[in-house]
Order: sequence, then structure tokens, then C-alpha cells
Amino acid sequence: MVVRLVQGDITAFPADVIVNAANSGLLGGGGVDGAIHRVGGPAILAECRRIRADLLPDGLPTGQAVATTAGNLPARWVVHTVGPIYRGSPDDAELLASAHRTSIDLARDLGARSMAFPAISTGVYGYPVELAAPIALAEASAADDLDITFVLFGAGALQAFRTAAVAVGVDVGE
Repeated sequence: MVVRLVQGDITAFPADVIVNAANSGLLGGGGVDGAIHRVGGPAILAECRRIRADLLPDGLPTGQAVATTAGNLPARWVVHTVGPIYRGSPDDAELLASAHRTSIDLARDLGARSMAFPAISTGVYGYPVELAAPIALAEASAADDLDITFVLFGAGALQAFRTAAVAVGVDVGE
């Protein structure tokens, strides 16, 4: 198992699974979610609509995950997960951990060997990256059967994850 940190565009990152920081509607949005839908193309949206119609009429619950095709992305699957909107509640950390854990479990079920995560919930959902990073890294480091890369959009997020890796004792290969 390897955990890596890179700054870049997750829609260009080659992995078996790319994780989407989705909203519960699964129909696209802003940030990472919008980019994945734009680059991945209409096949992702079509599967998301089918999942909503057949399995999740009320939307994907926070902390849970579902998988679709990756469409035009350099991956086999997209795992969509909903992170928490940050409120400063003790439940926030458990929901964020669950979003990572259920994504990892689903990647295993799919037979994936590699996956790429964004910094879930740290954009419009307001989770401070300094608080989210240790949770994300702890869940990733427990997945000793997968290569996991955090593909982080900006230098600030990358530095927060590097600092958190040292604090929680996760070797990120640097």
C-alpha cells in the first residue's frame, strides 16, 4: 500500500477509481463534482440518474458512496461520495471518515488497486483542510491493499496534507 500526495487536476489523474466529492443529488455541481461530470461526459450523468431513479430516490446519504463508469476520465470507475457540510459538530469527523471508508470499501468491491481522492468537503462544504486532512490520511493509511493518491487542487491543500501526514505518522513517500 502506498499513500501519495500530489498537486494537480484529479480529472487527469490515471487510477482505477477516481473519487468524486459529490452532492447528494448525484447530478453534478460545482468544484470537483462539476469537473468530473464535465470531463467524464454524459455516461456518468446517465448512470447517476439511473441510480437515483432505481436505488436512491432521496439522494445519496452523507458518508456513503456509489460507483459509476468513468466515462472519458483516465479511470475505470468514479466512486461518488458525499462528505459533510462542516458545522463544527463531533459528527462531522465521523461522516468525513465514513465518506473515505465507504469509498475505499467500494473500490475494493470493484477490484480496484489504485484510487485518487480529492480533499473531500474542503471546498464549498467548508470543512477546514487542516482538520479534514488527518481524517482522510488515517482512513487511507488503513487501506493496506490499495495505492491511494490524494490529488489536491492547490498548494495550500497540499501543504495541509503534508503537515497532517507528519502529525499522524503516515508515510507519503516524500
